[in-house]
Amino acid sequence: MKLKIGIFDSGIGGFTILNSLLKTRKDVEIFYLADTKRIPFGNKNFKEIRLIAKDICTFFVDKNLDALLVACNTTNACALDILKDELKVPCFDLINSVSEIVDKQIIGVLATQTTVRSSYYEKAIIAKKENTIIFQQECPEFVSEIEKEKLNLDKLNSLSDLYLRPLINKNIEELILGCSHYPLIYDFLRKKLDSNIKIIDPSVALIKKFNESFASPKTCCYESISLENVKFFVTSEKDEFSNKVKFWLGINKEIRLVNLRSNV
Repeated sequence: MKLKIGIFDSGIGGFTILNSLLKTRKDVEIFYLADTKRIPFGNKNFKEIRLIAKDICTFFVDKNLDALLVACNTTNACALDILKDELKVPCFDLINSVSEIVDKQIIGVLATQTTVRSSYYEKAIIAKKENTIIFQQECPEFVSEIEKEKLNLDKLNSLSDLYLRPLINKNIEELILGCSHYPLIYDFLRKKLDSNIKIIDPSVALIKKFNESFASPKTCCYESISLENVKFFVTSEKDEFSNKVKFWLGINKEIRLVNLRSNV
């Protein structure tokens, strides 16, 4: 019997959570929703994100989920309560999960504008470790660049310099990638930082919490992953998303087009 798992994001960012999940278990059936019509979420306001969250719940409500993995940090920061209240299934989120594994005192967070301005990361981390110092950096252009079918490596390189410099100047000891898209450019970011600065991908912490709650028949790390039991849904640009699935995940997969309720 496979666990039915929902994953959602504005686009391909949730691939980081999907990969982390499938590296640890095969007993899952996954519904992946990309709200491509409204990407990016990170520049929308609090009220807009909460309306989007209600639409996302409408999509998942008839899927008989065992759990929802919240792959969007912005929705996590602004509307986690809506997801929990409407779906009434366990919701595993990035921010609260990663707050439990922060280990150093001076922490940098790269995130979208709305996530930073919500202060959710700061509150969640300090609630677990009072003396932590948090420096947050808005990265308004990262998502749109990462979502391009052909990556502009020069632009990504210059943006990485721009967004990391203020955090490096604060002598951070750990860096949290506070948007699920950002681990997709891990290599760019790693090269900009001293080797003693640990980079944290919150998807790993999220999947650890999920696996603690839903015990796997056997705990292991698979060298290769299978996307056979993953269904992809988008709200626009079906062919473009299909190309991204092929580029980032290495497979040809049917992409289903769906309509969500509101026009935010």
